[in-house]
Amino acid sequence: MSALPVISFDNTEFAFEYKSDKQLKKANFLFSSMSHSWLVNMGVKLTPWAIKTGLPINGIIRDTIFAQFVGGETLEETATVAKKLGYYNVQVILDYGVEGKDGEENFEYACNEFIRVINYASSQPNIPFMSIKVTGFARFSLLEKLDTMMNEGAGTLMKRYLKAIDELSQEEQEEWSRVRSRMIRICETAANKKIGVLVDAEETWIQDPVDALTILMMDTFNKGRVVVYNTIQLYRHDRLQFLIDSHEAAVQRDFILGTKNVRGAYMEKERKRAEEKGYPSPIQPDKASSDRDYNKALEFCIQSLDRIALIVASHNEYSNLYATELLQKHGYAFNHPHIHFSQLYGMSDNITFNLAHAGCSVSKYLPFGPIKDVIPYLMRRAQENTSVKGQTGRELGLIRKELRRRQAKLS
Repeated sequence: MSALPVISFDNTEFAFEYKSDKQLKKANFLFSSMSHSWLVNMGVKLTPWAIKTGLPINGIIRDTIFAQFVGGETLEETATVAKKLGYYNVQVILDYGVEGKDGEENFEYACNEFIRVINYASSQPNIPFMSIKVTGFARFSLLEKLDTMMNEGAGTLMKRYLKAIDELSQEEQEEWSRVRSRMIRICETAANKKIGVLVDAEETWIQDPVDALTILMMDTFNKGRVVVYNTIQLYRHDRLQFLIDSHEAAVQRDFILGTKNVRGAYMEKERKRAEEKGYPSPIQPDKASSDRDYNKALEFCIQSLDRIALIVASHNEYSNLYATELLQKHGYAFNHPHIHFSQLYGMSDNITFNLAHAGCSVSKYLPFGPIKDVIPYLMRRAQENTSVKGQTGRELGLIRKELRRRQAKLS
């Protein structure tokens, strides 16, 4: 077998080839601004208020943070971004970035929107995946009740799930039946249209029923091919074992386990709730523990690619490189059908585009939606880039390195 290409995440020419000088300078300005925590904190407080009161700031948002992190206000607008990324062998995971709203009518609307996204993705050459949130079409407090009941029981996840369902009131059982029906409709459409469905992770206190529902969908739709992927947050200290247990279930039930491995998204909220309610934090004690479990999860998945389809969803340079090294070690091609890499649109282009240049299957996670509806998502990105100082510094350093390289080329 011929040697696979050497990958360097320091190559800024590949990383920013898709950006014009003007776009690169705008990114430089944006990340510079986000490195100031006082500015971000002020923006996070004032922006939602300004949108709500009707202040004319949509144009400013659209031209700055929205353009950096979001694919467009409509599905059709994402086509331009997807086409451009596709030119550089980067695919797209579509995310309907609107926060869920309560009520059966809203749940049905969200379900139909997810199906619309699947149908649209299937009409495009470069969009193999889309993501969903179960909280988009299920009542949070019902998920919370199910989770509590499941944690009071004993046995496997599925045994605890079935017992909890039996103990719901008749009305709640009918409500949960509608949730399952929505999930089935989404997965059936995806299976028919050959689009992968990535089920987002939720807070720990509602995650168990989401896991159970997702595994049931895999048991139905992941026979011989992969339609449904669960999301496993390795900043939780129990998730490596959950991954191992999920693989065991896949072997026993003869389905392919789809897993999107992330570090996690709710750390501060999780720790705060655990402290307030007096239970042990579900979060790893430190970053080193999260990194250790994440990389162990990579090892476990890549040595089991016959039964596991893995999405390496990470902005950590070491983990991405380590995954490519594991593929080489086990004799797998970088574009093996059961391995995929992904980063958020607007971040870590040095990882995404260098992986693509080396022949890896890689995508950008691309949210879309009206500006007023994706504001919560944008505020999270702004806060994330402030709290993770190293990430912002790395982005800025690479952008400035590329600007200097282009300037030197001209002189």
